[in-house]
Amino acid sequence: MIDLQTFADLASVPLGAFADKPTSLTQGQTEASAVLWTSEEGRTKIGVWECTPGRFTADRSAAGEYCYILSGRATVTNADGSGSRDIGPGDLLVLPQGWTGEWVIHEHMRKLFVLSADPAL
Repeated sequence: MIDLQTFADLASVPLGAFADKPTSLTQGQTEASAVLWTSEEGRTKIGVWECTPGRFTADRSAAGEYCYILSGRATVTNADGSGSRDIGPGDLLVLPQGWTGEWVIHEHMRKLFVLSADPAL
């Protein structure tokens, strides 16, 4: 049976332990996350992520990402420098599958994320 699910109080969902961010360009930058839901075929995941201030590269070649910012501030820039957005609490950021770029976290950030992979891309 397919059933609905709800997740409350995303600002305080417990996360895993903080660990070094692998794509960080800033020494000591750490992140933690918790996956709340995964689709049956594994192409869609919903979760909560936190990251400490710093700068890192991001590659969305395998899956697009939708980010709803719960707390903190960042600047997200396309890899070719063609566009940049400042984001903060209440903002929704869309990173289409195939996007690459850079994040600069200005304030400790927490976001809700949805990763969605289109196998045709």
